[in-house]
Amino acid sequence: MSHISLVGAGPGPVELLTLRALRRIEAAEVVVYDRLVGEEILACIPKGAARFDVGKRCGEPSPSQSQINALLLALARTGKRVVRLKGGDPLVFGRGGEEALHLARHGIQAELVPGITAALGCAASAAIPLTHRGVARSLTLITGHLMEEEDYQGWQALARSGHTLVFYMGLERADRIRRGLLAAGALPDLPVALVVAGCSPRQQVVETRLDALAQAAESLLGQSPVLIMMGEVVRLRSELDSLLGQAMERVA
Repeated sequence: MSHISLVGAGPGPVELLTLRALRRIEAAEVVVYDRLVGEEILACIPKGAARFDVGKRCGEPSPSQSQINALLLALARTGKRVVRLKGGDPLVFGRGGEEALHLARHGIQAELVPGITAALGCAASAAIPLTHRGVARSLTLITGHLMEEEDYQGWQALARSGHTLVFYMGLERADRIRRGLLAAGALPDLPVALVVAGCSPRQQVVETRLDALAQAAESLLGQSPVLIMMGEVVRLRSELDSLLGQAMERVA
């Protein structure tokens, strides 16, 4: 019987896996994984399991999505317990929907196992509340690839007040994001945080403003992954981070 699980590996640490995700990984006979899956999580794969690294790396040869789809279909048909492991959540900018549809159209029903997406994990790790009463009542997750469309018409909706924005894969498109939001009426001093390698020991948080976003992003080029968060909630980070630190000292 064919069985394949599309599993969200979360933002990196093994402690941020769901219990279901961990159980699927530990029982896997075959694992197909992406570049952003952390080493801690890869260490949970059984020693005898076959591994396929299909991660996409900028500027380097990597499998196309159609090749990955074909591989998943072939592996699922072997009857082994196959896990497709994706960083974050498979259905948030992870192409999990595309892979599940491809399998379903060929008669194989995939199990979808959610994971903590980068926006949620990095916000908690960086002490930035994505929503906050009286400050932000809505949240939008955006792929930076959308900014490559010069005729993109959504800037007005993104620029509204009382709203938090999180851009995935937006570092190299930071100037386009800056120009689009400013032209739509966003304030130049809108707070921005760039979270580098969130939830990992390498985490770095760079705070800036919308009108200086391009310069801040340029200083981080070559680092990965980077998430761009913006909105008035970013102003809460300093106080929250300080108070959380004090609380931890009292507990210690």
